[in-house]
Amino acid sequence: MRIRMMIEGTPLAATLDDSAASRDFASLLPLALTLTDYAATEKISDLPRRLSTKGTLPGSEPAVGTLAYYAPWGNLALFYRAAPYAPGLVKLGTITSGVDVLTRSGPLRVDIQRIEADGSNDGSRR
Repeated sequence: MRIRMMIEGTPLAATLDDSAASRDFASLLPLALTLTDYAATEKISDLPRRLSTKGTLPGSEPAVGTLAYYAPWGNLALFYRAAPYAPGLVKLGTITSGVDVLTRSGPLRVDIQRIEADGSNDGSRR
């Protein structure tokens, strides 16, 4: 499933993995969140509820562009730098374009929505 994130007017495209955690995250969309910086590596935000982690790996090693759920804290994480393996980090998908906007300092507003299979809601002009 494809999603679009608008951060302070800048679009980011992402693809969610086919997993129970990713589907649970998609069920929350659309979402409006405020991202804050964590460890000069990722932007994080609390989610409205905890996600299901049934059938997930016990952790992951995020790369630049990883979209993840940190189960111990119940927050969304968008990585703009690679990081070492973290137990409890569940990969939800990959940001496929626009990741550089995440390096901006200060809190960032993000609006996240699904992109329908026919391309509607993708923000493009036809």
